[in-house]
Amino acid sequence: MRTIHLNIPDNVDLKDHDFSMIIAAKLYEDAKLSAGQAAEVAGLSKRAFIEILGKYGVSIFSSSISDLHSDIANA
Repeated sequence: MRTIHLNIPDNVDLKDHDFSMIIAAKLYEDAKLSAGQAAEVAGLSKRAFIEILGKYGVSIFSSSISDLHSDIANA
């Protein structure tokens, strides 16, 4: 896994964990990472990651109809 460093202004009132979660949630939402991969980026278990996604405005459900049909078929 690669590491990046960000310079964040001091007046941005977010904890380090929030930055990791925001990035992981966005990459998950854009289907760049699986839930497991995104959880690893955020430093959480997959279950914990999924449980708090809503706090960051991300749904665990795909907005794609074909993905929904695939999820139903594989349930």
